[in-house]
Amino acid sequence: MSHDGVGPRAVLRSVAFLTAGTLAASALAACSADDEQKSKPVAAQDISPAARALVADGGTLRWAVDAVPETLNTFQADAGAATTRIAGAVLPSLFRLDAQGRPQRDPDFLESAKVVSTEPKQVVVYRLNQQAVWSDGREIGADDFAAQWRALAGKDNAYWTARNAGYDRIEKVERGANNLEVKVTFGKPYADWRSLFSPLYPKDVTGTPDSFNDAARNGLKVTAGPFSIAKVDRKGGEVTLARNPRWWGRPAKLSQIVLVAVPLDQRAAALADGKVDMAEVNPEDAERVTLAARDKGSKPLQGPSATPSGATGAPGAEQQHALQQALRGFVIRKSLEPAYTQLALNGSRGPLTDERVRRAIARALDRTELAGLVLKPLGLPAVPVGSHLALAGQDAYQDNSGSLGKQDTAQAQALLTEAGWVPGGAVKEEPKKKKSTAGPEGHKAEPGDGTGTAGAYIVGQDDKPPAQHDPRDHANKPADEQAGRRLDGELQQEHGRRPGGAPGAYAPKGTAAPGGAASGVLAKDGKALQLRFVLPSGPGSKTLRTVGDRIVRMLQKVGIRTEITDVPDDSYFKDHVASGDYDLALYSWPATAFPATDARPIFAKPVPAADGSLSVEQNYTRVGTDQVDQLFDQAIATLDEDEERDLVRKADARIWATAASIPLYQRPQLTATRTNLANAGSFGFETPVYEDMGYLKKGAKPSTSPSS
Repeated sequence: MSHDGVGPRAVLRSVAFLTAGTLAASALAACSADDEQKSKPVAAQDISPAARALVADGGTLRWAVDAVPETLNTFQADAGAATTRIAGAVLPSLFRLDAQGRPQRDPDFLESAKVVSTEPKQVVVYRLNQQAVWSDGREIGADDFAAQWRALAGKDNAYWTARNAGYDRIEKVERGANNLEVKVTFGKPYADWRSLFSPLYPKDVTGTPDSFNDAARNGLKVTAGPFSIAKVDRKGGEVTLARNPRWWGRPAKLSQIVLVAVPLDQRAAALADGKVDMAEVNPEDAERVTLAARDKGSKPLQGPSATPSGATGAPGAEQQHALQQALRGFVIRKSLEPAYTQLALNGSRGPLTDERVRRAIARALDRTELAGLVLKPLGLPAVPVGSHLALAGQDAYQDNSGSLGKQDTAQAQALLTEAGWVPGGAVKEEPKKKKSTAGPEGHKAEPGDGTGTAGAYIVGQDDKPPAQHDPRDHANKPADEQAGRRLDGELQQEHGRRPGGAPGAYAPKGTAAPGGAASGVLAKDGKALQLRFVLPSGPGSKTLRTVGDRIVRMLQKVGIRTEITDVPDDSYFKDHVASGDYDLALYSWPATAFPATDARPIFAKPVPAADGSLSVEQNYTRVGTDQVDQLFDQAIATLDEDEERDLVRKADARIWATAASIPLYQRPQLTATRTNLANAGSFGFETPVYEDMGYLKKGAKPSTSPSS
């Protein structure tokens, strides 16, 4: 869920990103006081925790999602957030995230898991809960692990998998002393072994390509969690989960969880109409819910105008009041998502191939001001993100933004001068640009459009210019083919559901920065320093556009001229960011639980592909260095948890130094829930505990802990 823009959310952790833990939970006792402070999340989760004894038995939770998932197999490319949510309720996950984003063994499935040998090879032994069984009565065992490894190892092309990271390092999976003991031997050391087998599918799904590719898309006959899948109604837009009668853990409080497909801009009306009981919402609807809770004393309207569902589109005052009256039974739970929004700089063309220009942009930005612009109005901590690879609360987090330096207009201007961009001088007239066919507000660059060269020079400390290739002419798929198709699905979730909202003020297309450096426009070789800033134009892009407008003003102060280009939401990422048709863009990445594994494709140095194109994996800024790649490789191969953390931090400092991705702020998470719904809301880092969710007993009040 995003309230501030579009971004490829769940492309990293085999769709079930942030369900299986973060960097290994090494001893924090040895950390300094500063590290202890860093270990705390910026905002705590907000789920109205209540002891199970206070939660009533039974009831249905209708939970809004973006769409009924295309597949129920999280390891397929078109899986999305709803796929992950379902998997968390119906399938085993060996490790769960705690509130600090650290992995904790789930005792319902796992009695123990540890590395028992490192020489000559790494060996991990899992001992499973003796009560753990699939819904057909068969015990969960070594056969399920072996089948999943074979399906995801990347050696059998008959399996249509989105990724194989980690599984491709396994040499063999064997039964131990019995079927509940699983011995996994790695051919190469793998630091992030805790990421594997979460979720775990039954061998009925992973045992054959046909069942993996097709059967698991529309249903899961065999599950193992507090809930099972009762019905998938694609036409009606609902997935119904029911209590699993064979569940051996604490019984689920709710009788059913129904996932209901509701676009973001329709969620306030759906809440008011009683169609859903919980939904992540945009800031405008969150404010409506908050105001409704404060206005319980006013009299509801009478008559036809009081119909909540009439409050869509551009409702009048009476309809707005009716909507507010109907929202009185809800409250907003707010936290921060484990994801951040960044300013991306395309380093493959034009002025941005010069690291000094990118650094100047970074020094021109006041990231604290930008974070405050988004988060302060929501009552959330306005703390800029200091890492590309972790967020505050995770062990790997360290603020490495000092690698670029703080906001400094004078230093930014000095860097531009050093790069040859000087005030005044004759400026060649830019050719007129054709309108995009993508939409009335869109503007799509033609070949040769914009600034700079068409060739891609990947900048970095130890780089050499590769053969020249057109950055717009490549497939934009990582080696494991995860990103491309899944990004589309995720982007639909991210920006295809936003409410109406007036666009923020911003510089019209082609408008030069007034003033800027002492004599106005900066130029070099007769060409003005102008950058193409691509932003989505959909009704829900208000926050992004506001941030973009403020960035434009900041760049104006150092003499950088910015052209805002509006593009339709459905083409923003695929046709512009992923294809390299932009200079500046705003989009989001998750702070993955396993950065050594998952973040490497995002920051890996692009290389020429066999077909002559530039292979960028998921590195859409197209900037990387050999040294960053080496640090990732070292981090993933060490079994020393402290060393892995330190290598990840070093890699992040190097990424900051390239000035191609500038993290701005952690994304807000706003969830409307019924006032009596407990143990559910804005989860932050923590994995939802589905069996504890439910409605409070009459007269009961939330406690400080959900356990009992």
